[in-house]
This record gives sequence, structure tokens and C-alpha cells, in this order.
Amino acid sequence: MFAVVRTGGKQYRVAEGDKIAVEKLAGEAGDTIVLDDILLAGEGESLADTAKVTVSAEIIAQAKSEKVIVFKKRRRHNYRRKNGHRQQMTLLRILGVGDSKPAAKKAAAKADAPVKDTSEEKAAPKARKAAPAKDAAPAAKADKE
Repeated sequence: MFAVVRTGGKQYRVAEGDKIAVEKLAGEAGDTIVLDDILLAGEGESLADTAKVTVSAEIIAQAKSEKVIVFKKRRRHNYRRKNGHRQQMTLLRILGVGDSKPAAKKAAAKADAPVKDTSEEKAAPKARKAAPAKDAAPAAKADKE
């Protein structure tokens, strides 16, 4: 099964096992993410409903792309500027494309799972201690005069 996904303003045709380089995504190497902006999906020539299809991917690495040289020049004005730029990118391995892949369910479950707090602090708030009296310091100052 294949899918066309959109991420970082670009579109990618992906299938299970593919490796792609996309614009930088949040996450560490080894994390599993779900690409949710699916434009088209299908098997062979038949198309599937994109609302039911999930694409899960694993982050291989966070890297930089090739250097792009930016050179500006205005002739006869002795104006020359040279700059370089390396775009941040994320390398992804597509784990699954389909209706209900286990990896996609696990990643979604981790992100949506509520955190349970069983500590006693929420059950019974602690009583506050009274602030120390501030009148002692001015009284001592008045005695010295």
C-alpha cells in the first residue's frame, strides 16, 4: 500500500520500508511519529479512504542537508556578499501505511494517554504556615534611637 503525505510544505509518496528526508520535525532518533496529513492512499490502482489510513514513521536521525551558497553581486559598485545555508532536516523510515497498523496505534496511544497522579498532595492540600511578624524589626530600630 502507498500513500501521499504532506509535511513541511512538501508532498511525498511513501510505502512501507521507504526512507525519506523531510523538513525538521520535533523528536529524537528512535522516536515513532504519525504523519496525519494524508492526501491520497491506495493499493495498486484502487484508492482507499484517506480518513481511515494512518502512516507511521520512525525518526532515524536529525541532520543537515547540503550547503547552499548564496552569492550577491552588483556590478560596477564593488558589492559582493557570500553566504552559506544548511537546512535542518529529519530522516524518516516508514514503518507502516494502512488502516490500523500496530505501530501507529502505539504511538497515538502514548501521545493521548492521560497521566494519572495518585500523590497525596492533590487529595489534601497542605496548611500554610503564618508569615513571621514584621513589627519586630522597626521596634528594634526605634529602641536604638
